[in-house]
Parts: sequence; C-alpha cells; structure tokens
Amino acid sequence: MLVSYKWLSEYVDLTKVQPSELADKMSRTGIEVEGIEVPKEGLKKIVVGDVKECTPHPNSDHLSICQVDIGEEDLAQIVCGAPNIKAGVKVIVALPGSRITGNVKIKKGKMRGEVSNGMICSLQELGYSDSVVAKAYSEGIFYLPEAAVPGDEVFHYLDMDDAIVDLAITPNRADALSMRGVAYEVGALYQQTPHFECKEVVEQQNEQIENYLSVEVENQTDTPTYTMRLIKDVTIKESPLWLQTRLMNAGIRPINNIVDVTNFVLLEFGQPMHAFDYDKIGSKEILVRRAKEGETLTTLDEEERTLTPENIVVTNGYKPLALAGVMGGLESEITDKTTTVALESALFDAVSIRQTAKIFHLRSESSSRFEKGINPATVKEALDFASAMMVELGGGQVVSGVLAASEYQATNVEVPITLARINDYLGTELNAHEVGDIFVALGFSYTEEKQQFIVSIPPRRWDISIEADIIEEVARIYGYDALPSTLPSGQALAGSLTKEQRLMRESKQVLEGAGLFEAISYVLTTKEKATDFRLKKANTIAVDWPMTEEHAVLRQNLVSGLLDDIAYNQARKNGNVAFYELGRVFYQADATLPIEENHLAFALTGLWQTKDWQTEKQPVDFFLAKGVLEELFKVYGIKQQVILEATDEFAELHPGRTAKIILNGQLVGFIGQVHPEVAKRYDIMETYVAELDLETLFSMRNAGINYQVVSKYPAVKRDIAILVDAAVTNAMLTTVIQANGGNYLQFVELFDVYAGSSLGENKKSMAYSLTFLNSEATLVDEDVTKAMAKVERALVDNYQVEIR
Repeated sequence: MLVSYKWLSEYVDLTKVQPSELADKMSRTGIEVEGIEVPKEGLKKIVVGDVKECTPHPNSDHLSICQVDIGEEDLAQIVCGAPNIKAGVKVIVALPGSRITGNVKIKKGKMRGEVSNGMICSLQELGYSDSVVAKAYSEGIFYLPEAAVPGDEVFHYLDMDDAIVDLAITPNRADALSMRGVAYEVGALYQQTPHFECKEVVEQQNEQIENYLSVEVENQTDTPTYTMRLIKDVTIKESPLWLQTRLMNAGIRPINNIVDVTNFVLLEFGQPMHAFDYDKIGSKEILVRRAKEGETLTTLDEEERTLTPENIVVTNGYKPLALAGVMGGLESEITDKTTTVALESALFDAVSIRQTAKIFHLRSESSSRFEKGINPATVKEALDFASAMMVELGGGQVVSGVLAASEYQATNVEVPITLARINDYLGTELNAHEVGDIFVALGFSYTEEKQQFIVSIPPRRWDISIEADIIEEVARIYGYDALPSTLPSGQALAGSLTKEQRLMRESKQVLEGAGLFEAISYVLTTKEKATDFRLKKANTIAVDWPMTEEHAVLRQNLVSGLLDDIAYNQARKNGNVAFYELGRVFYQADATLPIEENHLAFALTGLWQTKDWQTEKQPVDFFLAKGVLEELFKVYGIKQQVILEATDEFAELHPGRTAKIILNGQLVGFIGQVHPEVAKRYDIMETYVAELDLETLFSMRNAGINYQVVSKYPAVKRDIAILVDAAVTNAMLTTVIQANGGNYLQFVELFDVYAGSSLGENKKSMAYSLTFLNSEATLVDEDVTKAMAKVERALVDNYQVEIR
C-alpha cells in the first residue's frame, strides 16, 4: 500500500519524525517498508504558468504559440502541441534549464521557426503513470486550479513534495490496508492516539429512503451486512485538486467527485464502496444474491461477463447490477448526467470474492481488501462519512434514513493472558505497568488483577484472537532488538545424519566436485510441465487458488524446473550451464493422500570445456552426463548393479539418445538428450538431463561399501575383441560377460569400439579388458583360460558374435 506522509501526519504528530526514521521503525516492528519516494526528486525549475494568449502555429496544423505568464516581467513564448491548450488556463511550465522525468533537460529553442522558451508539461512528463492520470488530461496538458500563482513551483500544488511510503502488507496485517489502520500502527510506535476527522450527515427530513428503495440479502453468510444511503440533486464534476493528488499518489486514477469519494473512503477506512446511478437501477429494489447459471453482466471495463453460482451479485430484483465486492456494472455507472446516487457499504464473504476475482481476472483494490478482511465496525461509519463528503463536493441532499439488511454487530474479542506467560515466551522481565502501557499504545483496553490480564481487542484488529497474538504484539511494540539474547537451557544431545541424509550430502559433494551448481526451482508449475519427464504416472495435485497460472500444480519431476533455469540463463547470454537439484516431487493415487518423494536431477548444456591454448573445446554430450551418473553410483555403492537400457518411452527425450536406469530390475531414473521439439519450446540449446528416484534407489541399495584388504596376489588381465550386430548394446554384452566370468572376474572394461564398411553392414567391433583376481592364491593360466572360454561360448550363444 502507498501511504502519503502528509496524509498520515493529519492523524498523528510526525513533526519530529523523518520519513526514513518512520520507515525503519515500521520495518523493525512487523510491517515492511519497501521504499520511500518523493515525486519531485530529480525535477527542478518547474513552475505555474498562466496562458494569456494562444494562437495557431503558422507552420503547423497541430502546434500552438502561447504567451505565458510565469511570474516574470515579460510573458514567455512557448510552443505547445497539446490538443487541449487554450488561453485562460493555469498550466505546468518547465523553464529553460529545467529537468523533467527521465532526467531530460529542457532547453530554449525553436519549433518550426518559432522561439519556444520552455515547455508546457503533462503530468506524465513529471513522472506520473498513464494509469493514474485522469482521462480528461491523459492526452494533453494538466490544468492547475485558478488560485495557483504564476511563477510558484508546482510541487506543493500537486503534493509532489510529499513522501510516499510503500508498505508491503502481509495477509495477516490487512488492517494496515487503510490510512486509519496505518495511523493506529504509527500511533502505537510513538505512544500517540490518532485523531480522525468526523463528518456529520445532515439528512433531508421531508423524505424517507424507504420511499426510494428497499434492500434484501438472500444469504447472510455471503453478505453479513449490507447498508445503503441515497444522495439526491448532486452535481457530477471534477474533484478538487487535493483529492485528485491524494488518489494519484496512492496509485488510483481520479474519475469524478462521486467516484473519487468512494475511492478516498476506501483508502481512509479500508472500506470498499460502490455508487449506483439511482435512475439507472431500473426498480425500487436491491437484492443481493448468488448469480444464476448463464446470467450476464457488462462490468465497468465494458467486458461482458457470464456469471456462475459462485458469484455474489447485487441485483435490482431480477438482473445483476454489479459483481459484489469486485466491480460495478456499466449499466448503472455514475456519469455526468447522474443526479441521484445510491451508495453501498457492505461486508461480503472473503472466499466468494476471491473466487470471483480469480475467475474473471478482476483483482481490484476492493476485492483485495474483502479477501483479506475489513473492519466490520466501521461499515456504517464509512457510509455516513462518504455521504457527507459527497454533499460537500457535489452539493445535493442526503435522504433521511439508512437501509440495512443482515446487519452485523461487531464486538470486541477478549483474550486472557498472564504476565508470567508473556515474560516466559519473550525471556523478558516486564512488569504489569510496562505491559499495560503497550496495550494502551495499541489502543487495547484491558483489566488486570494479580498479573492476570483480560485484553479487549477492537474489531479493527481481527488478526488477534489467541495468547500468541498478544505476545507478538507486546514483542513488536517493546522492540525485537530490545529482547534479551539467551542460550537455550537443558541437555544437549549429539546429532547425527540418517543414511539418506548422508547420501544426499555426499551427492551434492560429487556433483559440485564435477562442476555442477545447485539450483532451487519452484515446486509449483503448470500442469503440462508437471507431467513432463515423470518416472511414474499419477494424478496431479493442483492448488485451489494459485497466485498465477504458471504456479498452479505441484511438480512431478525436477527436470522441467531446471530447463526453466537454463532458459533464463541462456536468454541472458550465459550459454554454458550445469545445474543440479535435490528436491521433492509429488504424486497422488486415486483416493490417497499426496506422496512426497526425494529426487535428484541435473541438466547440462553448452560447452563443458572451453578452448584455450592447450585444450580443445568439449561440448556436453550423452557420455559426459553418463560419467556424472557413474560417479554418483560409486558413492551409492551400486555401480556394478545399475544397467542403462536404451528406450524411446519418454516423449520429452531424444529417442536415440535416451536410456532408462534400471536397478535390480526396477526403473529408478533416466538419462538422455532433451527432445529438439521440447528444447525449442523452452527456447534452449541442445541439453542433456538425468533424474533419479532417490526414495526407490536408497531403499534398494546394499548396506554400503565394504572394506577389502588389498590382495597380496597379482591380478590377471585378458582382452577379447568381438564382431557383433550394431543393435547389440554394451550393457547386453557386459551382463553376459559378468554372468559367465566366474568368481574371480573383478572388472569388465570396454576400451575400444569400431564401426566401418570393412566390417560389413550393421556390424561393429568391440574390445573388452577382463580383470581376474584371487585374493587367496595366485591365479594360474588354466583357471583364466577356462573362464575366458566360457565367456566366449556365452557370447556366441546369446548374440552370435564373432571372436576376433
């Protein structure tokens, strides 16, 4: 929320408090300040000008030559291209040598042959966003009030010398989404009681509102309270400048005096309101109900909405007039011809408002407050305040009476707590008087007897209801930095890692030692990305009310998040990326609770080794990724048990460069190149990925690596070269060799592969080195020869190889 320092100063005394000091204190007591902006900073020599003459430029069909009084002896000639420039208006003038937004310097010059001594400015040229400039001035220059003095700096007229404090309001502190709520907070920090302006409604006694309207609420749960007043004979016009500037500084566009009042009260009280043109309601009845399936409503943004029973609507008894708490309808909007205003102030169900805002993508200032909560005690007070203010700014009269349906009585919440409880939690030695002063500063009444407090919480702090909330409030106001620092008491127990935790830490060491960097990706993603690259099929788990569509479903793989990270880096010219992630994925069977599994994944792209004076560049490839996996398997003690099996089952991976990772006959992961079509979708270069199901892998691994004494006897190596069909893989051949090599076979290593036309069509030559070792005696040639013969027969029988 954007808070005006000047506006806040009307409620609490801040004469001795600088904005930066206030921001620091608020941040340290629970409401973070994201920044402070003074709109006039960076601008200079911008003054009020009075346009005395305005004539068309002789050499242009859209420029005008203006003679402007800028408070000097002679008039200044300025060429202006704004379509709404005319004589007799007060304008914003940037003098020669001035600076406007973007640090642009204005110089004296000529435009189409005519001298221009400065520039007549729009609000956008002073740094205002298009979204907050009134539509009447959005395409031209801004008119200052008649009382503006030529030559004066414009900043105090537009409140550009104000400090705008940007508060990051968390959902639990929605009470600070109003100026009064912020004033209570600041008052507590500086031991002050805020003072607010009261407006008395003067009613027209000869007419009763019941003669004009009736209100009814169909469901009191949807609408705990709904009130309405009627103001007749109003004049719709532009709001005074002070009101416009307050709205603009808060990020809201001024519309007209009636609509601006509703937005002002929204900021003042945190109470969303809506004004209907009474003559356009179409009946003398207001009915608040759920929408009927298929009903339509054209909202103020001129979009036709098809409604559902999830939406609460305000109707005239038979058709919708507004989406309750979200946006009004176009048919009953306030226009220049409005003379009678029906003003609504209500409390709506937070869940329904959030659902409606999400369905229609219409999250507004009003809906965000209804979602988080509003002060139920000021619904009627805000209605009276706004009614009186409308009469002040638009004339007219308030018709006698208030229509109220399902009226809600707000009450204080009483929370008991002891002084000992507070001190035990905070480690402090506060006495009853000190704690009582904090309650007074917060505006909480209380009774105290024998160090037992009964604290009465006003409805404006609906976030407080239990002991822990009271303790937090005491800590905040007392000061977190004033709390004593103490060590925990009691016996300390030596901690240790589980086997799984130890293996996961060792995994990180291996991967980082190999040159990969850890990434942490979002757990929430899209449904499409969640179901890519997954090891098992299961139902996705969707968040009921996601913040964005891109973060709506819990992931079922880690690879898609890593690909997003790679895309982010490559878009910023970082093409050589090696990431890994250890995290959880989420599955759900048909009617069971979600299952969380630990997975490990990595992604490699670009160059693994860049070219320099002594090395050639080495691009990432399948075998490099496979080597990283093998280092992990060594740590897990499963290198000899793991089999890589070529596959085309993963649609997201290249069918000729992908393998399943099999352990004891069960799928535990995959490795491969991202399919070119998928890479194109992510906008990334050729990338290799792998993912392991650590839950399954750790449950199937052996107890660990057993220590063996280095043998006193020498090992014997034998080589074998075979000619085999190209379709036969290394894994197939290695499995046969290991199964038939006998008890003394220790290692099998492929050291040469050759394929060429001289070998024949679809043939390849593969050479293996077999290592034999007997740790209890010296091997003799006869034992090794027998083992090699058995291996050769098995290879011939299984794959019809030719021994070379």
